[in-house]
Amino acid sequence: MTTRRVFMMTLVAGGSALAAAGARAQAKLDEKDPQAAALGYVVDTAKADKKKFPKHEPAQKCGNCQLFTGKAGAADGPCSLFPGKTVAANGWCSAWVKKA
Repeated sequence: MTTRRVFMMTLVAGGSALAAAGARAQAKLDEKDPQAAALGYVVDTAKADKKKFPKHEPAQKCGNCQLFTGKAGAADGPCSLFPGKTVAANGWCSAWVKKA
């Protein structure tokens, strides 16, 4: 016999498991991805093409970009430009905007 309490605990546990699975489902953005390549995305900001992007500065990183929606201090996180994928916090692309 299943009680309401057991049912509710099972429901909450199942929802948490689905949320965790969804968070892990995001793939890391590949520098060769067509959109990433078009924006000059690199996993390491130090490797940005200085000739192609002369305004790039080493302090500009995905982690301090307004478009980065990951947690502060995380190694990677989501970016609003690349739905369903994560970018390296130490990465960079030409769409970088200083976080307010």
